[in-house]
Amino acid sequence: MSAPDIAAVKQYLLSLQDNICQALEAADGKAVFVEDAWEREQGGGGRTRVISDGAVFEKGGVNFSHVYGDKLPPSASASRPELAGRSFEAMGVSLVIHPHNPYVPTSHANVRFFIAEKEGEEPIWWFGGGFDLTPYYGNDEDCRSWHQAAKDACDPFGAEVYPHFKQWCDDYFFLKHRNEPRGIGGLFFDDLNQGGFEHSFALMRSIGNAYAPAYTPIVERRKNTEYGEHQRDFQLHRRGRYVEFNLVFDRGTLFGLQSGGRTESILMSLPPEVRWSYDWQPEPGTEEARLYDHYLQPQDWLADH
Repeated sequence: MSAPDIAAVKQYLLSLQDNICQALEAADGKAVFVEDAWEREQGGGGRTRVISDGAVFEKGGVNFSHVYGDKLPPSASASRPELAGRSFEAMGVSLVIHPHNPYVPTSHANVRFFIAEKEGEEPIWWFGGGFDLTPYYGNDEDCRSWHQAAKDACDPFGAEVYPHFKQWCDDYFFLKHRNEPRGIGGLFFDDLNQGGFEHSFALMRSIGNAYAPAYTPIVERRKNTEYGEHQRDFQLHRRGRYVEFNLVFDRGTLFGLQSGGRTESILMSLPPEVRWSYDWQPEPGTEEARLYDHYLQPQDWLADH
């Protein structure tokens, strides 16, 4: 089994951040990403890039981070006792994009690499990541194109990869206290090291490279759809679900906060405006209710297509 090439992973992740930022700037047509380079006192650092008040994107962030240390945070070692006593390195690109227009979905993606080492023992390493889509007003065409891009990224690595990662995504991005999915899913994977480093790295790259070509056509199709205060209000309520998931369940958020990561970068995924109303429910038979009744029901979006 080939040894992990940490330098190659880092080089790829930095170029991925560049490529995604360029694609999103082109889709917005007005705003550009502002970079904030930072260093972590315990070891490592990163590049936080934020776009705001654009023609299309209200707020978005595309982060690269590379952190390391002598001891893992509880969120990592609690479920993996074999990691205790090992030094670690973690690097990745993580992004969330919140559009102005409620008809343009919010999107999230990340790809990451983790390695824990101890003198005299084999390193423990894996890749993780994926991408998922959170519409406010669903559209079947968008759901199908999003999942087709996900499937196309996985298919060269085996017919079983897409359905496995899709189901993993449906299970992971689920708000247990609300009993509802966060969105229409996509891909999620973790602990990936099967087939060796080169195979796993290639699969991670394929998924990372698929995000922008999957998302930007959806942005183009929906960004000029007219909307009013009613649609904006619904968007703000649904953003509340996004906040709840990221602060309660998201592994990356927990790892970042517990490992002494940079708070501003970790929480850049939160939307700029959000709303909670007591016992809020959509009116039956409306477009808003259809999001719950149709789009937030896990399904095979590629069936018969």
